Amino acid sequence: MSEIPEANYSKTWDEDSRSALPLVGDEQGILTAFLDWHRETFALKCSGVPKERLSDKGVPPSGLSLHGILRHLAAVERWWFRIQFAGEDVPLLYYSDDDPDQDFEDLDGDVEEAFAVWRAECERSREIVAAARSLDETGVHRATGQPVSLRRILVGMIAEYARHNGHADLLRERIDGATGQ
Repeated sequence: MSEIPEANYSKTWDEDSRSALPLVGDEQGILTAFLDWHRETFALKCSGVPKERLSDKGVPPSGLSLHGILRHLAAVERWWFRIQFAGEDVPLLYYSDDDPDQDFEDLDGDVEEAFAVWRAECERSREIVAAARSLDETGVHRATGQPVSLRRILVGMIAEYARHNGHADLLRERIDGATGQ
């Protein structure tokens, strides 16, 4: 097989500080590495964007913005790891029964505060995963009352971040033309 020229590989972000994804390892190590890689990818897609542009809803007819996705990801981290898996009694983030989409729609808040909340939720999620005895450990799936394994939550979170990183690609490119994996 011939070598693929470096120019033909996907472009990475100039300030990319992500660790290389492991090619081998145990299941928990691989899953947590991929989730952290996606978390860092989202942060990179937001880096360098002026604060006032993070709330741009730049891909009509979608109402998505980087700020809204940031708030949503913080809420999803809390929902899956703290509330459903660990059973913590904490309030939902950016949600009420009367306004279920406020994570995406109510963008009046401070972006730096939203980043701090997201980072704190990611750190708490990491602590919860590290404390688990195995990926087979379960929490309670709130919608069904059925057990939900940590394995299932990690895979679901990787999918959640991958989906929203794709949205972030389009939003960031629309803001300033920057692209990267």
